[in-house]
Amino acid sequence: MNILITGGASGLGLATAEAVEKEGWRALAVDVRAPDQRFEHVTADLADRGEAERAVRELAERAGGLDGVVTAAGIDACGRLEDVPADDWERVIRVNLLGTASVVRAALPYLKHTRGTVVTCASTLGLRPLSDASAYSASKFGVVGFTRALATELRGEVGVTLLIPGGMRTGFFDGRPEQYKPGPEAGLNDPAHVAQSIVFALRQPAGCEVRELVVCPSTETSWP
Repeated sequence: MNILITGGASGLGLATAEAVEKEGWRALAVDVRAPDQRFEHVTADLADRGEAERAVRELAERAGGLDGVVTAAGIDACGRLEDVPADDWERVIRVNLLGTASVVRAALPYLKHTRGTVVTCASTLGLRPLSDASAYSASKFGVVGFTRALATELRGEVGVTLLIPGGMRTGFFDGRPEQYKPGPEAGLNDPAHVAQSIVFALRQPAGCEVRELVVCPSTETSWP
């Protein structure tokens, strides 16, 4: 199977690409930077719809089609609304929400042909918001709504799974002020473990779908 993964150079995206390869499938990575691993990849800024669409088409044509898409790319801009520069705030929406839609839209012709599966990555903060995270929560609430609507729209044609992960031990928190980093008690998940849930969803046969998955540390503060 050919699985296209956004954010494939790091974090959950990289862990998913590695899990896909272990299954004997083919990982096709899209990221703003090239992955260190030797996955087939195309660099693209998902905030740019044209770049996102080009990356999907290029990888799909190179691989001879797509059987799955995992939208694991995501960014954040922490702070109170009036303190976060508007360009930074809006870029979170463009990458996390509009980038997800652009990738899925471009992939649909290939996925309909194979009756493949889309796995979108939201967040527990897409269900329960926190202060100083308005951009991220807005984008992930959007991914939740987008994915639920998409599942209805594509029923019988393409499988759709919504992944709602909690905190993970990735570089996502690097470079933040200390107040926005998880404390030692957070007990963050290994992204490799979360990636296994994505593989489980992708492994389902056509017509059998895992619609939603919440995967979080047992001590996750934003769930339930």
